[in-house]
Amino acid sequence: MLYILALLLPPVAIMLTGRVILGLVVLVIWFPAILISGGLGHPIFILLAWLIIHQSAVKRG
Repeated sequence: MLYILALLLPPVAIMLTGRVILGLVVLVIWFPAILISGGLGHPIFILLAWLIIHQSAVKRG
């Protein structure tokens, strides 16, 4: 479920993994990056969110 959320809202997915401060930092960078670049930077944030979600799943398991 978090992987799907990471496709649409990467900062929220990062926050839901328990990394609230990192999620807020990504939100501050992500929103202007989407507006300025027209969405070209969005895949980088998706990749970051997926890596963090995977890392938290491995850490739990």
